[in-house]
Amino acid sequence: MKINKTKYSWSAILAWLWRHHKGCRIQAICNALIGLTMVALGLLGVDTLRKLTDIASGAREGSIVWMSVLLALVFLSEMLLHILSTWIEAVLGVRAQNQMQQFFFRHLLKGQWSGVEKYHSGDVLNRLFTDVSDIVGLMTEVVPSTLIVVVQFFASLVYLYMMDSTLALILVIVSPAFLLLSRFYFFHMRRIVRHIKDSNSAIQSIIQESIIHKMVIKTLERTDTMMERLENRQSLLRHQVKQRAKFAILTKTLVNIGFTSAYLIGLVWGLFQLQSGIITVGVLIAFTQLINRIQRPMLQMARILPVFVNSLASSERLMELEELPLEPADEPVSLQGGVGLRFDDVSFRYQPSNGRSGRTVLSHFSHDFQPGSFTAILGETGAGKTTLIRLMLSLINPVEGQALIYNDENTYTVSPSTRCNFSYIPQGNTLFSGTIRENLLLGNPSATDEQMEHALQIAMADFVFEMPNGLSTVCSEHGGGLSEGQAQRIAIARALLRPCRILLLDEATSALDEDTERDLLQNLKAHYRNGTIIFVTHRQTVVDYTTDTIRLERITG
Repeated sequence: MKINKTKYSWSAILAWLWRHHKGCRIQAICNALIGLTMVALGLLGVDTLRKLTDIASGAREGSIVWMSVLLALVFLSEMLLHILSTWIEAVLGVRAQNQMQQFFFRHLLKGQWSGVEKYHSGDVLNRLFTDVSDIVGLMTEVVPSTLIVVVQFFASLVYLYMMDSTLALILVIVSPAFLLLSRFYFFHMRRIVRHIKDSNSAIQSIIQESIIHKMVIKTLERTDTMMERLENRQSLLRHQVKQRAKFAILTKTLVNIGFTSAYLIGLVWGLFQLQSGIITVGVLIAFTQLINRIQRPMLQMARILPVFVNSLASSERLMELEELPLEPADEPVSLQGGVGLRFDDVSFRYQPSNGRSGRTVLSHFSHDFQPGSFTAILGETGAGKTTLIRLMLSLINPVEGQALIYNDENTYTVSPSTRCNFSYIPQGNTLFSGTIRENLLLGNPSATDEQMEHALQIAMADFVFEMPNGLSTVCSEHGGGLSEGQAQRIAIARALLRPCRILLLDEATSALDEDTERDLLQNLKAHYRNGTIIFVTHRQTVVDYTTDTIRLERITG
């Protein structure tokens, strides 16, 4: 497998981590203080055990009882600190993860439509959950742990040096080799881990899409095809994981050989010292304890490195999301009275993406959607009807020309700040899981039950009142439990609750029968007597009720 150069430099990643460290600082500081306290308690325990052993063997005077009590207190304190650490992780860890998820979730929702759409929803979900969890773990657990093991290493080494400088120097020799091996491990593993994360995102995307479009897969009898796609991706992931495992086994084996050799050398040296009468049994036990406390940080670093590398790959993936451009955060511009929409010589061309060439959809389009008008937009698939809606909502911007929104007093260029003047009903089933009331409140959070009932009546959704639970009826994902026509009518009622001057409908009655559609159109005209209605449709029934009609032609070449 070809391993590509990483996108971000060390300095860029570290600067990014520092910017996002604020929500994790309390937990990180608590973990660091607890860890450093446990290092001090560990060294106190080693010293106490040495003295206790020497007292028991007659090498020094003292009270075995008091030394035993002190050692028990050390053990008890370590146990209590472990409990405290677990509690902090449970309470503060979840909060830190929630805060970071909220940050990126808000960034995605406020991002420009043309930027967010290039990422598959499965990939985005993988980043919001897995990668965010990795980053929080890095800042709250890995970074404090790194500080702790470094302090433990040097504190134990100094203590050992005070007892036997030769043994300390023997152990120090191992450190440079470990650091060199760690550097090699880090730079090679970082690239492998990034590929593994991308493969996991691809697998989640395949599974998510297959579940959403299960009916399509079943009716096309393509279960085996989707299984084959999943197996191919999983096969690639297995290959990548094997590469990581082979490399990790090699490096860990070399590290363990080095540490085991150093431990044996230290142990043999201590036994010779004991045989020569230079040290006591207590000192020998302290030797073995300190050797373990010096080597343990190095081994912990060997375990931390994969987590650190994994987190850096997660950082890169979240940095990509954060680089998505945001919409301008301007104050909403709400127009009063009759509001119209004018396109002056507008052209739009989609940029090339995913191996597809860009295509011109609109060319020098001009039209004035006058206040109080009811306009039908017709045209074949690909003629630019939905693109026109996106331009009105400022989800995309014209390549040439301008789109203007106006009333008797003011004229503004269409932008995210003018979106408050629109209410939009897209194609398909756009209900969220939850109650009908919760779906309607998305149109207007302050709407009363009376207002919701009135909107449902206008939208020809009286069937809601016949349901046992009425507005409290629960809809599953994508409006499950309702027909397509029922879901469309509830979506229309939701749009009607939103205070606006221009109503946009994109094939919003495609699932309705002619009689219901005719009654609905009459209701909309009556409700929006002074408002502007723009209706993308293929159906002649709609055209019969409009004051104006636009027919778009597909641009070829």
